[in-house]
Amino acid sequence: MVAFKELVFSGVQPTGNLHLGNYLGAIKRFVEMQARPAQCLYCVVDLHAITLWQDPEALRGQIREVTAAFLAAGIDPRTSIVFNQSQVPQHAELAWIFNCVARLGWLNRMTQFKDKAGKDRENASVGLYDYPVLMAADILAYRATHVPVGEDQKQHLELTRDIAQKFNTDFGSSIAAHGHGEAFFPVTEPLIGGPAARVMSLRDGSKKMSKSDASDNSRINLTDDADLIAQKVRKAKTDPDALPSETEGLKGRPEADNLVGIFAALSETTREAVLAEYGGAQFSAFKGALVDLAVEKLAPINAEMKRLTADPGHIDAVLADGAARAEAIAAPTLDAVKDIVGFVRRGPRLAAV
Repeated sequence: MVAFKELVFSGVQPTGNLHLGNYLGAIKRFVEMQARPAQCLYCVVDLHAITLWQDPEALRGQIREVTAAFLAAGIDPRTSIVFNQSQVPQHAELAWIFNCVARLGWLNRMTQFKDKAGKDRENASVGLYDYPVLMAADILAYRATHVPVGEDQKQHLELTRDIAQKFNTDFGSSIAAHGHGEAFFPVTEPLIGGPAARVMSLRDGSKKMSKSDASDNSRINLTDDADLIAQKVRKAKTDPDALPSETEGLKGRPEADNLVGIFAALSETTREAVLAEYGGAQFSAFKGALVDLAVEKLAPINAEMKRLTADPGHIDAVLADGAARAEAIAAPTLDAVKDIVGFVRRGPRLAAV
């Protein structure tokens, strides 16, 4: 096995249709990470999905669909590890230990829980509240050095770093006694960036593109065919002015800024380069070019996803292989944590009398 200095971990929830924002903000970056001299683990985080109620049959299909999207976009399961979270029990077990390290005040400051729970917080699941601790376990079960995350997950990664540091401090003498040096868990580094790390709604440039938006026209789903992609781009909200020639001219024009950002990300260039070519053009011409680009980039992914989801046995085999490889990394981590914390791990059973 090749020893890597870096270990990259990230995940995607299997809830609802994957869309352009998921692709540009996460999956496309996962593919690019494979070029790093790093071990990459990409997880379908189904334990996180059930913090809100999911229809069981739909959830199974969505787990396979996210896996198909990973593969169709270019993630290679022979070099990267692709798996679903619930097949690796160390995630949940380590999360409980971290529940006893994390502080209530830390979780009370998590803004995403407040956003998702809304006004009816008393009816939110404990899992939704505790989501960031499970996320910390996801990452630290592999002692990941780097995590590509969106801005909306940055606070959760900061909590992961806090948990790692507190564990290292609380159990410092035990960590040293078990031969792990001064610190057991790394302080994981976030990888935030990309020209379209935050893709906004096609109907409202002030809101993030979301699976939960009531309007399907607000997003381009990875399952949309070429005709539907074209229709949604052409219907995307804009303003009456022509495109500016410089990025300064995008200020105060969220829909224009969003479409230029999407074009830049799909073409792997910058907003400046896009405006150098299309500045002064009306949106009708720019949208035509964006349609052609989006169809060129997304239609092959859509076709490959359909082919893969038609063979669930193959997807399940990819997930099973990935889970075995993931557990081979996570199990020694959890065993070491149990020793550090002071648990008595299971040894040989008594011989039968």
